[in-house]
Amino acid sequence: MKTLTITEGRGRLGFWLKKAVAGEDVGFVVGDKIVALRPVTVHSDDYALQEYGMTEAALKGAERRIERSITKERRRRTVKRFTGEADALRD
Repeated sequence: MKTLTITEGRGRLGFWLKKAVAGEDVGFVVGDKIVALRPVTVHSDDYALQEYGMTEAALKGAERRIERSITKERRRRTVKRFTGEADALRD
């Protein structure tokens, strides 16, 4: 494993990240610990579980309720287009 201090790695961080992605073991010394750089797989469906503690069943139920709500608003023609402005979300 190639180990670096934070100062050594900072100037060429992109280089070391590419080495880690290519499978090389790279670590940074932080105090008395070594923190390894490793690629990870991120699953977007894990977000609700991690952020809100929702189970798969709860997430599916929330999705159904949101879809029903949007469908009702479309029928009533009360759906508002999001413009990117936070104030536009208020009634």
